[in-house]
Amino acid sequence: MKKKVLLMGKSGSGKTSMRSIIFANYIAKDTRRLGATIDVEHSHVRFLGNLVLNLWDCGGQEAFMENYFVSQRENIFRNVEVLIYVFDIESRDEELKKDLRYYQTCLSAIYENSPSAKVFCLIHKMDLLQEDQRDKIFSERENEIINMSKPVKCTCFKTSIWDETLYGAWSSIVYKLIPNVQELEQSLKLFADLMECDEVLLFERATFLIISFCERASHRDVHRFEKVSNIIKGFKLSCSKLASQFTAMEVRNSNFAVFIDIFTPNTYIMVVMSEPNIPSAAVLLNIKNARKHFEKLERSSQVRQNSTCKS
Repeated sequence: MKKKVLLMGKSGSGKTSMRSIIFANYIAKDTRRLGATIDVEHSHVRFLGNLVLNLWDCGGQEAFMENYFVSQRENIFRNVEVLIYVFDIESRDEELKKDLRYYQTCLSAIYENSPSAKVFCLIHKMDLLQEDQRDKIFSERENEIINMSKPVKCTCFKTSIWDETLYGAWSSIVYKLIPNVQELEQSLKLFADLMECDEVLLFERATFLIISFCERASHRDVHRFEKVSNIIKGFKLSCSKLASQFTAMEVRNSNFAVFIDIFTPNTYIMVVMSEPNIPSAAVLLNIKNARKHFEKLERSSQVRQNSTCKS
């Protein structure tokens, strides 16, 4: 099943850098060598096996933007599942006004050609602001964007390629595209209850984006999942550079034990236990026993997607 994802925003806003980090295994510092996108760059990203993200990375130079809205309007904006518009937090005054006008024109074209599309705005490069100013400035920009988006519903995220916020935003966006996510979450909750663990997370295997989780014990760090995604993907890339393949990891201290393992053909699982001395064999056996059920869920989802496409 293909889902068309439109990635738009002014030139230099960071669209290609974030796409390269999430889907092409770049690390943040390596994105400096990426050049500006010319016109539209198409890529097909396989996600969870059978879900293909048809990603249209649209160059943000003024001439290209005008072309999208006039001569290419129907081609660009029809059959869109998701619009992601990236705002550069450094844009000020006239530059910001122009960016907001482009965004409004995008919304108009989306509403006309793909009225059911989901719309997300990323307020990007937040690392360039002083930390104590970020929440205030983001809130102001978010309110402005949401108000001008009406009647289209828009969700905003603050992001940076230098921290976990990028993973948090893209995990939330991709989550909306997963067809059987409620069934997946119910099964994950049942597994967590049977294990009596604190938390269970499912990661997409290639990107390490979080696609589902169950939390049974409260935790004060609300961004920990995205931090884990960031750290583990970085570790996985380090392994590949050493000609090794990352398959599993176990971490223990005096307060908890964490197990990360390949789960289904398209996912990794992470299990967090507050009992630090629990035997590894017991946890790994439970993961093994649950694997067949989740593989069946994955297959049935793929069958439903194929049936939907054919019909």
